[in-house]
Amino acid sequence: MISGRSVVASAAVLVSLAACHAQVAPDAAPSPAVATLAQVYYWRAKPGMLDAYNAYVRDVALPIDEDARRHGAFISVTTLQSRDTLSSWTHMRVFLLRDSAQLAALGGALNAAGARIEPDSAKRRARSEYAATLRDAAGSAVLQIIH
Repeated sequence: MISGRSVVASAAVLVSLAACHAQVAPDAAPSPAVATLAQVYYWRAKPGMLDAYNAYVRDVALPIDEDARRHGAFISVTTLQSRDTLSSWTHMRVFLLRDSAQLAALGGALNAAGARIEPDSAKRRARSEYAATLRDAAGSAVLQIIH
């Protein structure tokens, strides 16, 4: 369960993120970069796995995210780590989205990016099984960005 304190902290982070401008790589197609929604995923690193999960995000998740972003899946993504040891989550991943169409397609777009990065389905399954040893889902939320 996500506490009221976590929701307030998450909302403050999202307001800050919404004020940021997305950086678009030169090979990305130009598109309106006005975020109206955020898909937030909360994860809790398993005991003793914080460093390993940070490495997983850096080495595995971020390349997949970048491929998905280049293919128009979302505007930007930011991963934050909580310093509050009493928080129900250790990591919050915030995907800024243009509209509800991007929101609806996000999961499939991330899966497609994962397949482009690693075409071998057995290796993708092993990667997913490894991720499950590092962290547990701690919740998610779709938030509307108020400009």
